[in-house]
Amino acid sequence: MLEARALNVAYGDAPALWEVSVSVGKGELVSVVGPNGAGKTTLVNAIARLLPIRGGSLWLDGAEVTHTFARDMCRRGVAIIPEGRKLFAGMTVEENLEMGCYRAGARRFRDETLGRVYGLFPILRERRRQAAGTLSGGQQQMVAIGRALMARPSLLLIDEPSLGLSPIIVEEVFNVISAVHAEGVSVLLIEQNAAMALALAERAYVMEGGRIVSEGRPADLLAQPHIREAYLGLDAGSLQRPG
Repeated sequence: MLEARALNVAYGDAPALWEVSVSVGKGELVSVVGPNGAGKTTLVNAIARLLPIRGGSLWLDGAEVTHTFARDMCRRGVAIIPEGRKLFAGMTVEENLEMGCYRAGARRFRDETLGRVYGLFPILRERRRQAAGTLSGGQQQMVAIGRALMARPSLLLIDEPSLGLSPIIVEEVFNVISAVHAEGVSVLLIEQNAAMALALAERAYVMEGGRIVSEGRPADLLAQPHIREAYLGLDAGSLQRPG
């Protein structure tokens, strides 16, 4: 479904990604983990076409999209849940959610999808007339997830969903990601919480210094002591599925 081939990305003259290749198959959940500064957010923003790609190529459903605009990626069924949520603080919860279904293909299903989002996050139905900026961090993350789901994506890019959240809310968020994936949505999950990200993933990549340093099934990655300790900060007993 998605294939990034030897991507190179830079901020001005400073290289940020070197020859990074990742793929997500149809219906697959793939995680990218690694320490702060590894290049994970740069990678997901390049895939979403929010950053220019200086080298390599990007493919979606067999078509090259290396120089496609971000709005066209949305039309092709790609939605992003950005790091830090990026909500419209002065708009209501429901207004923020509706921003996700502006394209015609999604707007036709507005009521159905909104009901689905409220089913996943009942608290948002209660707070639907409340300004998004007045919600707790966990509730804001729910709005960000819901907004992306309103686009009815076939591929969901999720950047650091656990950032700044309590363990209880993190578990709830990851359970929702698992439920969305179970419905057939392909997911690329960027996450610093390696234990939870690997527990959900079918395959995973480890990034460090703007490069992919390892890839494979989560169990295989965790079986490598140097990967476990140097890049993941985990021991073998840390891998357990949330919920």
